Amino acid sequence: MPAAPPAPSAEMPERPSAPRAKRRNPLVTALRAVFRVVLAILIIVDELVRPLYTPLQRWIAALALVQRFERWVASLPPLAILALIGVPYAVVEPVKFVALLRIADGHVKMGSLVLLLAYLVSFVLIERVYTAGRPQLMTLPAAAWVIRLSAAVREKLSIWLRLPELRARARVMWRWLRLHLR
Repeated sequence: MPAAPPAPSAEMPERPSAPRAKRRNPLVTALRAVFRVVLAILIIVDELVRPLYTPLQRWIAALALVQRFERWVASLPPLAILALIGVPYAVVEPVKFVALLRIADGHVKMGSLVLLLAYLVSFVLIERVYTAGRPQLMTLPAAAWVIRLSAAVREKLSIWLRLPELRARARVMWRWLRLHLR
């Protein structure tokens, strides 16, 4: 009959047990997947529209008033910057939806104007606050996680969709169209 293993004593330390596989909550896993899909869609739309608003964004960023505003934002604490982003975002996003409803109801001019103004507010105000306050936002763990995740998803999408190559082809196609449609 085999001898039983000796009981652990002060002289014999216990062997560490093998690490168990960490079980993930299925709800959390599903929510993360949905979040990544929504983020991917937003990034793709942003990449398609970015060439249209980048010159305007550069012009606005060069204004002295905007630069003073950015310096002020950079001096604020992280939670204040989060509020400066969150409040306009919470107002602008529903306004965009309402504008689309107005367009669908047949009020194309008014809905388009409201939609354009809502996008202008989000591009100017929210983008400038984010740009100026990003270092402070990175000190908040949840904000840093969202920023890093969106950057990782953007990078993976860029590689998967070959966005730099697509942008170059789109520029060539745009030049060709402008030349031949005059």
